[in-house]
Amino acid sequence: MITRLTPTKPLRFGEFVALMALMMASVAFSLDAMLPALPQIGQELSPDAPARGQLVITSFVLGLGLGTLICGPVSDAYGRKSVLLVGIALYLLGAVLAIMAQSIEMLLAARFLQGVGGAAPRVVATAMIRDLYEGRIMARVTSIIMTLFVLVPALAPSIGAGIMWISHWRMIFLAFVVFGLVAALWLTLRQPETLPPERRRPLRPRRIGAALVEITTNPHVMVYVLALTFAFAPLYVWLSNLPMIFDDVYDRASTFPFWFALTAVIAGTASVSNAHLVLRFGMQRIATLGFLWQLSISLIFLGLITLGLPAPWDFGLFIGFMCAGFFSIGLTFGNLNALAMQPLGHIAGIGASVVMSFSTIFAGLIAVPISLAYDGTPIPLIAGMVLCAAAALALMLIARHIVVQDA
Repeated sequence: MITRLTPTKPLRFGEFVALMALMMASVAFSLDAMLPALPQIGQELSPDAPARGQLVITSFVLGLGLGTLICGPVSDAYGRKSVLLVGIALYLLGAVLAIMAQSIEMLLAARFLQGVGGAAPRVVATAMIRDLYEGRIMARVTSIIMTLFVLVPALAPSIGAGIMWISHWRMIFLAFVVFGLVAALWLTLRQPETLPPERRRPLRPRRIGAALVEITTNPHVMVYVLALTFAFAPLYVWLSNLPMIFDDVYDRASTFPFWFALTAVIAGTASVSNAHLVLRFGMQRIATLGFLWQLSISLIFLGLITLGLPAPWDFGLFIGFMCAGFFSIGLTFGNLNALAMQPLGHIAGIGASVVMSFSTIFAGLIAVPISLAYDGTPIPLIAGMVLCAAAALALMLIARHIVVQDA
């Protein structure tokens, strides 16, 4: 029985990609499915300050940041599968506690715990991919995963809204439980360990410190981590501002899930294209062109919206910008992640932790002032995208002087 639960035969490529996509999509599902419920949560659990309902997102991200720093080094020491399963268990526990929460404080604590657990699928799945693949092949795998991954944020707000229509917002957390159980069972029954004992690194402060110094002093790694930071920041601004823009500016809050799904699918087509193009043109070139495209279309749309267009042309213009912007995102994330991880195969766990925690935390810090600049128009969002795309493009041009094989 134990042997059956400890698979040793490697998964076929397609099944491995699908499993990793499910793991990495857990964070997007946990965030995006909650978006329709935030007003109701605030009104029910914090009637005196309903805006506190938005902290359901922030508390999860804070837990995610803490978990991201921990689970990578631990997976380098004890293996990938065990850390993944412990993380999923914490994720499930957080979801169950959220269902039972009778105060906003308890709900936020449960979400924080859920975020800590949710970091494991996000980070350790990346480390597992790096255990098996590198270079352009890893970028191709990541692009295919992003193609599947994009289905989750495309559908998650509609799933959350549908659950609330037939039941209660607490049942969204039950959907998280089902999601986590499916991932845990699939991982346990089908995926073998990708980090054999002879390649593991003891969990010692000196070794962790040495790995951190190696990562943060490697110019190849850090230039791409910085570029990834400026790629992430506009995405966080989109998530923060889009519901308000659709409601305040265009009075289309009821159709927001549909338009959000459309733009996510557009990003998925970019990932499909990247999976084919990266083997021919390389990660660095495609990511650079992606940021150049992002900067160009942002400047064009900023100029057009500043000039002003009559309805409904203004809404159509904004949707066009969304689709073009999300398409450029699909050309950058997978490539930048693979480029940053390329020299870190021997410390893939802590490498994934540092890359993701750094880019996540600093992207959030960049996104905060851009989000707070919201003035009832989409102009601050687009202006922020211009600044981020320009910074990322400059970093990619600097990276061209760092010679890396097969980039």
